[in-house]
Amino acid sequence: MMQASLDDLLFFVTLVEAGSLTKAADKLSIPKSKVSRHLTQLEQALGNPLLIRTTRKQHLTESGQLLYRAAKPHIDALHKVEEEVGALINEPKGQLNILLPLDFFNQIMSALVAEFALMYPNITLNCAHYSGPLPDEQQKFDITFVLHESPLPESNWIAKGLLSFPQSIYASERYDASHISSPEDLINENCILAHEQDQWLFRDGTRNNNKLQAVPVKARVVFTSPEMRRQATIRNIGLAKLPNYTCQLDCKMQKIKLTKQPVAQQLSVLYHSRSIPLKTRVFLDFFQNNLGRLELLA
Repeated sequence: MMQASLDDLLFFVTLVEAGSLTKAADKLSIPKSKVSRHLTQLEQALGNPLLIRTTRKQHLTESGQLLYRAAKPHIDALHKVEEEVGALINEPKGQLNILLPLDFFNQIMSALVAEFALMYPNITLNCAHYSGPLPDEQQKFDITFVLHESPLPESNWIAKGLLSFPQSIYASERYDASHISSPEDLINENCILAHEQDQWLFRDGTRNNNKLQAVPVKARVVFTSPEMRRQATIRNIGLAKLPNYTCQLDCKMQKIKLTKQPVAQQLSVLYHSRSIPLKTRVFLDFFQNNLGRLELLA
């Protein structure tokens, strides 16, 4: 026994509601002969006549009425799904999950996210934070922002670099830093670290030389939060490596002048693939168009 195809059922429901082969063909934008062929295939598959046609009108057989009542809700549901998928492709909507580093420009990012939410009311934003150099779990997020110094490890994610933020070694204004001039001088100093067993990377200042120097430093305290590291520095607990933008207006700290500069902090964004949903693409476009707010701090 032949099986009815979805196309056959779609054409049948359209034919019934249009009232004639000609009107159904116009509605579907196909030749009338094609509508007739699908009706014949459907009747052969079911083994029953479904529609009786005369020169003036058509009417359903008992089998045709039964099939129409059964098929109609499913065809309508398929049309609805088709419309929703089309809207998803052409209109930004749905839930967008974003993962951010802890204390990542909280004031600026809060303003950007709020502005984006007002611009795209059909996108529901879910923003979460992580501590540590890299997030442990990214799969449930559409976009992940990462602040890093070393190259990111290989993964299935697409990574795009956005900005770099210069860093320096900072101390309290009361700290005697007269004996510190090179990265090696930091080895025996009390330091405020972002992670346990941390090393500070320095770049050789020679032109065209990208060689890095890793300096092991001694942890006095460990704070994953940049703001906590900054406050601990002000209180003279030890030396800290901080992005310059976090300390620009702070007169209670001094920047230690060294023969080599710490490696800059890189901001990268990770997403699943190059074929990204519209909701993700519009957020990335919006964020990149507003990078100037972050560049003012860099």
